[in-house]
Amino acid sequence: MQATDYIHPRIPALQVTEPAGTALRWMEELGVDTLPVSEEAFFMGFVADENLLEQDQLDTPLAQVELESRTCWVYADAHLYDLLRVADEHQSKWIAVVDRDHHLIGVASTQDALASYANSLSIHSQGSVLVLSLQMQDYQLSEIARLVESENAKIVSCLLNSDPMDPQQLDVTLKLDRQDLRHVKATLQRFGYQVMDYAQEEGIQSIEEERIGNLLRFLES
Repeated sequence: MQATDYIHPRIPALQVTEPAGTALRWMEELGVDTLPVSEEAFFMGFVADENLLEQDQLDTPLAQVELESRTCWVYADAHLYDLLRVADEHQSKWIAVVDRDHHLIGVASTQDALASYANSLSIHSQGSVLVLSLQMQDYQLSEIARLVESENAKIVSCLLNSDPMDPQQLDVTLKLDRQDLRHVKATLQRFGYQVMDYAQEEGIQSIEEERIGNLLRFLES
């Protein structure tokens, strides 16, 4: 799950000396609206088609065109989570992947990274979703797993979300391998856990599943 695993093989790196017209032809051929730009192998940023179309002459070199998202990059060995964090910060479909000398290696697809993230959450497997609310100091996944497994269920994925207004308040979203949550829910409540939400009927999506689905649809548009 490193950034290099998500590099798109067909996206070229443009040189700052290349003309705007060349960049537009590449974008049309590839069906994209942004491309990475480098200078002597160093990542310089992304050029957008709207900035290219503003040029009076199509032979204007990219060095004279405004570049965007100069900090939208990750190191080659960055984890999938870092890649998605940078993509979210820049609201970008592409993230530059560079080596430790800041040489551009390629660009990673946010869509591919999100699809991989969704698969890692076992989103497509049958089961149920349960959301707990607790203080950070009370969070111990091993204890929660013990209680879940005492009811013959297993945790197949876990997501943590902290409250921006109260970083010590934590929401724990659990994906379980069982659809019937009655006994699991009762056991967790008996041991003092606050169950905020749950879905156990086939076909119901969790909030996280819906968010990821919406992101994937946005990237495909």
